[in-house]
Amino acid sequence: MSRVAHPAHWRVVDGVPTAWFDAPSLLEGAELAGRVLGLSPEAAIDVRPSGTRVRVPTEALTEAVSDAARDLGLTPDPSVLQSVSVVIESPDPSAVRPFWQRALGYEPADDGVLADPLRRDPTFRFRRSAEARPLRNRIHVDVVRPAAEVERADVGPAFGAYGVCHADADGNEVDLVPGGPLGEDAATGDWQNVFGAVACYRTQSVPQQRDLAAEAARLADAAGFPLLVDLREGVVILDSGKDQWDAETHGLDADFLELAGNVQSAAHDLGATADLRLPRFVQLFLDAADVGALRTFWARALGYVEDPREGVTDIYDPRRLGPEVVLQPIDTSQTDRLAQRNRLLVEIAVPADRAGRRVEELVMAGGRLLDGRDESWVVADPEGNELAILAG
Repeated sequence: MSRVAHPAHWRVVDGVPTAWFDAPSLLEGAELAGRVLGLSPEAAIDVRPSGTRVRVPTEALTEAVSDAARDLGLTPDPSVLQSVSVVIESPDPSAVRPFWQRALGYEPADDGVLADPLRRDPTFRFRRSAEARPLRNRIHVDVVRPAAEVERADVGPAFGAYGVCHADADGNEVDLVPGGPLGEDAATGDWQNVFGAVACYRTQSVPQQRDLAAEAARLADAAGFPLLVDLREGVVILDSGKDQWDAETHGLDADFLELAGNVQSAAHDLGATADLRLPRFVQLFLDAADVGALRTFWARALGYVEDPREGVTDIYDPRRLGPEVVLQPIDTSQTDRLAQRNRLLVEIAVPADRAGRRVEELVMAGGRLLDGRDESWVVADPEGNELAILAG
């Protein structure tokens, strides 16, 4: 990444100049977001209670963003930067790609990649492979979208215990789950329950977008709730995080439904318009013979933390920037399935100066290095599931 004015602040992650700035509150993070929007409405900005991630379309903007963060007293921390994506190997990628585009509601990008148009959920890449793998993967995907969008996706008949599982032409599975309104009260009618409570607002100007983000941050700080506030060109996405709208889950002295109603009212006062089609949640499921061991390994691999709830095996990004991963037990008598390579793989793009150390840590945690070349390393977890570490 040449010519960056503040190299300690910025890294290229998955091809995009990216920085994270620690912040003591949502409101202070939203102040930085407002300044970044003034520099580049195309920036992707993720405001969290502990800081703000900024991704800019060009290196030329990095100096000005760093100056804005410094003026606000915010500290950069490049050590937390990464991007998680999914790779699907297939004898004929063109045969499975349309299925996933419909299921996810993604857009095609370069080289056959499918990308979330809101740049929140993991990118899906496709790679040709003639290796025969007839048995079910041990990794599958959950996608939750509004019920009307699930119906519109038209991915074929569903099967499975809950009647939501679908498979592409190679047998790769996705649970495509219909979400619904957060509640029956019109005061929260803009919010969809897609495993988390999500509201997406379209805005007509940068000042309107900036003001909505700031007001949502102010209301969430006042309520003591760790709301996720994401800004994309012309859009503000407000998200509780998975299950966090439920009081028994978040365990806070906060009424999320009241907060959601107040945020919705503020959005309407500012003239923003809810888009009920946009909410989406994507997570990965991993079958494991030893759930505890693999949970520990993957938490270390991804820099995640373990969900503390009893009986819940999720691991999640402490900044709620990456997809959640859920571990579930597999019948250990299925030895052929346990031995077969998955067609779904996980890729983790990290800053180039941290990739080698990440690989070393995974090997120390019980991983097995399978390949390493051209700034890309493939590591197998203790049960043979593969993940790749990409530098930059």
